[in-house]
Amino acid sequence: MRIVAALGGNALMRRGEPLTAAAQIASVKRAATALAEVIAAGHQVTITHGNGPQVGLLALQAAAGPAAGLLPLDVLDAESEGWIGYTIAQELGNALPAGTEIVTLLSRVRVARDDPAFRSPSKPIGPVYDEATAQRLAKEHGWTIAPDGTFWRRVVASPRPLEVIETPVIRRLIAAGVIVVCVGGGGIPVARNADGALEGVEAVVDKDAASALLAAHVDADLLVLLTDVDAVYLDFGTAKARALHQTTPAELRANFAAFQAGSMEPKVAAVCEFVEATGRAAAIGALDDMIAIIAGTAGTRIGPDKTE
Repeated sequence: MRIVAALGGNALMRRGEPLTAAAQIASVKRAATALAEVIAAGHQVTITHGNGPQVGLLALQAAAGPAAGLLPLDVLDAESEGWIGYTIAQELGNALPAGTEIVTLLSRVRVARDDPAFRSPSKPIGPVYDEATAQRLAKEHGWTIAPDGTFWRRVVASPRPLEVIETPVIRRLIAAGVIVVCVGGGGIPVARNADGALEGVEAVVDKDAASALLAAHVDADLLVLLTDVDAVYLDFGTAKARALHQTTPAELRANFAAFQAGSMEPKVAAVCEFVEATGRAAAIGALDDMIAIIAGTAGTRIGPDKTE
């Protein structure tokens, strides 16, 4: 089966863990073990990943330096894509037989300059803070902040992905049997200027939306969004919480208001778009359950809406 597996930021880096290189590598080793098991079972896997905690850390580090050296978000997106992609490729290579071909590809994702997301930042990046600390940092740095569960985080623009520029190259690599790590952190956001040339823009594209777009364009049989919860829940966090094990885009869209913005909401939107566009299945679940998710015995499986 041809699978696009998207490693969420919370699957790669558990909430509350320190944003250190050692913690990052430990998390990636865990992810590599799960991915290697799937690849060993005969599936063809293309890997994408989030970058929310990491790109926020890089932004903090850049802000601590000289003002003249302050880097825009598209460059920080590229840095985080290289950082995380390198560790995934290395640890996956260590977990698979010698000679397995793996490549990390810096990927650009085209967005529209007039996307309304630029007027309403919503993508959480960086560490979590208590409300008082978040309010202080927002005032100091000119950030937009928003709640993230019981914490607060910086939020930035997250425009809709329209095209993965490197799709033809990715398709050729997949056809050659190469394991590709790409579209990291949603890809590097670019837009066309008045002359038609591509330029980087200040944003962080949602990894789930970009992964769904990629999965459709590489003819994936299954899109799997991996996170730190075992399934999609209705009434999550309450005594009435109940997991959805088999569902459809129509059912998910009917309950869309129940999903938390910046957390499960973008995942639900992404799987709905992939299933509706392709007629193929998608799934959401925990990284450690990946084999069972693919088999349909764990997580939430989203299939096409029934037709009369």
